[in-house]
Amino acid sequence: MQNRPNSAADALFEIADEQQGYFTAKQAADAGYLLGSQAHHVKAGNWVRVHRGIYRLARFPEAPDEQLVLYSLWSRNRAGEPVGVYSHQTALSIHELSDINPSKLHMTVPVAFRRSATVPKVLVLHYATLQKNDVEQRHGFVVTRPLRAVADLAATETTSRDVVAQALAEGRSRGLVTAREIADLLRRGGHTGWFDRLLSQYAK
Repeated sequence: MQNRPNSAADALFEIADEQQGYFTAKQAADAGYLLGSQAHHVKAGNWVRVHRGIYRLARFPEAPDEQLVLYSLWSRNRAGEPVGVYSHQTALSIHELSDINPSKLHMTVPVAFRRSATVPKVLVLHYATLQKNDVEQRHGFVVTRPLRAVADLAATETTSRDVVAQALAEGRSRGLVTAREIADLLRRGGHTGWFDRLLSQYAK
């Protein structure tokens, strides 16, 4: 029988542990904390307020990619669920398929995504519908798979074609992109001629 958390603190730790120490006010309430008690826990030094409605366990070890978790939580919908997926240049960087070190974080959100709050300056939002096989789960955030990231960059033409070609070649050589994935993408069509020709080179 699976052990269940025996206190709100235990339940919140389980949530935060999956998100590199971060959690939302709603998640804290779901864990058993009283709504409106955030200020008390911040003042007591247990939580750190990092953004509107987003907190971090003060004693949780820091991680190099925790910023990705923070802005994933920012992308939550009205139900409190994160819906943003890191994509484009940021996805290539996460997969280590490019030397590009983008100054902003590129994130794809659903077409109907709306937030009343101002979009953080570090984020660049792209609106699209992603399929399950377009994305993969990481520790506390979601990122587009390598081929989807390459295809997105090819479609937007915001990065040089050389970078796109290099990322595809490296992804193929490292096994992060398969011939079957490329063949499926080619069958879907809708790409520019140069990108179709590039894909065809790696479809076998």
